[in-house]
Amino acid sequence: MRDTDDTSRPLRQEPLLTRPVWWFLLFSLIANSSLSLLFAVLPLFAERATGFALVAGLTTGAMMLATVLVELVTPRVMAILGYRRAMEIGALLMGLPALVLIAYPNLATILTVAALRGAGLAIAIVAGTALAAQVFPSHRRAEGLGIYGVAVSIPAITLLPLGLWLAERYGFDLVFVIAALLVLTCLPLGRMLPTVHPGAKPTHGILTELRDPGIRRPTVIFGCSTLAIGILVTYLALAVPEESRNIAAIGLFVQAVCTTIARWGTGRLGDRIGSQRILAPSMLLCATGMLCLVFTSNAFTVIVGMAIFGFGLGGSQNASLAMMFERARPDRVAQVSVIWNLAYDAGMGIGAVGFGLVSGVTGYPWGFAIVAALLFATVLPAWRDRHPALDRSPQLAHS
Repeated sequence: MRDTDDTSRPLRQEPLLTRPVWWFLLFSLIANSSLSLLFAVLPLFAERATGFALVAGLTTGAMMLATVLVELVTPRVMAILGYRRAMEIGALLMGLPALVLIAYPNLATILTVAALRGAGLAIAIVAGTALAAQVFPSHRRAEGLGIYGVAVSIPAITLLPLGLWLAERYGFDLVFVIAALLVLTCLPLGRMLPTVHPGAKPTHGILTELRDPGIRRPTVIFGCSTLAIGILVTYLALAVPEESRNIAAIGLFVQAVCTTIARWGTGRLGDRIGSQRILAPSMLLCATGMLCLVFTSNAFTVIVGMAIFGFGLGGSQNASLAMMFERARPDRVAQVSVIWNLAYDAGMGIGAVGFGLVSGVTGYPWGFAIVAALLFATVLPAWRDRHPALDRSPQLAHS
């Protein structure tokens, strides 16, 4: 006789891409389009406007410093304003201040605009990541985070080089205007965002969350992969032979595409087998790809290595983020979003600075080998982190 109990029937799969989610993804894509369009243009503009190459680095440095500092206070900003207003403010800050540079192209204005863009990036990315964790069904969260990752990654692949091309062909002012118009379109879209509120002001700080080993381990492991990508985007073009600089550009493009594909693919897989089972293979891919780059004079190994690394980086991004959200209480989603984004930004910065010191002594091939060894060393802890519930702090888990 057939069992008619409802619990015996397969549950109807909830839709992943509802109308509010589509609006959220479109908002995120457009906001990040403004960010990507100016990301490489602003340092170039700074160098042209002042005549000093050092200012280009200061521009990026001011932006990333502001990003890290504002990320620390974004949970409180979200608790006061809510996701929608926070994301709108973040989007506006990423593009609108660039209009000032048309009238005042001086060093002080450039660095101020860069810092404002960094603050906007911090607010938009922390709020967006936290909202993404809540708008998708819990049993399909990893796939949803992967789709969100694709939405915020597509502009970096397409518009970063387009911004440079437009600036060189039509001038910087046009790029500044386009970036501002893009973020202004986010205002009507903001009204369509999912109506989810982050809740009360957080009572636990970032350091308190990091006391939880279930949060700390994937944070550190993921941070090693971002350390590596910070090294590659900064030094790959310098590491390959001068006559093969185009290989570095191709390699970085291939890596970005593979990372985007992997973020979505590993999300789907993570919902089926558990994201904690994906982190170790992803770090193994990162390490293998980095090891291929030891042979910088071989174009084939550089391209293949960047592809392998890209798949690993995308997997580590999605798996670590999904794991951290799964282990955090719902009222601590904002803090987890901050921790993950800090690991991303700080890892890239530390990698760029630290590798410069190391490679100055070892040379690029040996420097890449050292980084590969570091990535290989993360595989075992990532593998052991498949069952975090055994050593989580009860006080942190339930307080």
